[in-house]
Amino acid sequence: MSFRAKIDHAAKEKFSNLILALDLPPSEPHQLLSRSINLLEEVHPYICAVKINRHLVLPLGLSTGIKRIVNLAHDLGLPTIMDCKINDIGNTNRVIAEFYYNVGFDSVIANPFVGWNEGLQPVFELAKRKRRGVILLVYMSHKGALEGYGQEIMNPKTGELTSQYLVFAEKALSWNADGAVVGATFPGKIEEVYAVLKEHVPIYSPGVGAQGGNIEAAIMAGTRYLIVGRAITLAEEPARTAKLLRDIIQRCADK
Repeated sequence: MSFRAKIDHAAKEKFSNLILALDLPPSEPHQLLSRSINLLEEVHPYICAVKINRHLVLPLGLSTGIKRIVNLAHDLGLPTIMDCKINDIGNTNRVIAEFYYNVGFDSVIANPFVGWNEGLQPVFELAKRKRRGVILLVYMSHKGALEGYGQEIMNPKTGELTSQYLVFAEKALSWNADGAVVGATFPGKIEEVYAVLKEHVPIYSPGVGAQGGNIEAAIMAGTRYLIVGRAITLAEEPARTAKLLRDIIQRCADK
């Protein structure tokens, strides 16, 4: 089953378009692993996938702690996304993706700044062979994203002045990416990207909660999946918070 099919199936099974960003504050590795496992077991009924980044990979290691978390997520019916923001030359990118796929990750996030030829092409080819996913980083959720993703450039195809993130949206479409990340903190940009992608490439939006992104505004603009980290991981009652967020997302999607 492809990554797109897996996350679509999980969303329907869980009645949820909420993705948990399993970002935890630094602590001793055994405490991080225990906390991650407990948190996942608590909130799994209310989420459709798990996103992991270097918060856990660096202290826990791929073949030890991370593999246990990925296996648990799969046992709970949840696909896994590695937020590694792949951003190097092609051979290095392919090796990075292969390590994450071999541990069991269903998808990776990659940075389109490096381009296709000798950039992300090897990652997409590997993903296709392994039936895994590649999600492109189109516009990040922090204010400084304007300096890179928001810069004005000349569209190499049309010769017209346009925004960098709109060119990245076009690449997500032409490269047949499995998703496009656009921060929930910028609903106007979500709307612009959705106008390019339509329903062909789903939009994933981080930035709800700690960064101030609004769920309803993001959903109305075209987001399909909301990625939430600290609002859940640091909550006194993570399961209750996850359920509340899941329900809000569903109500907004049904409008």
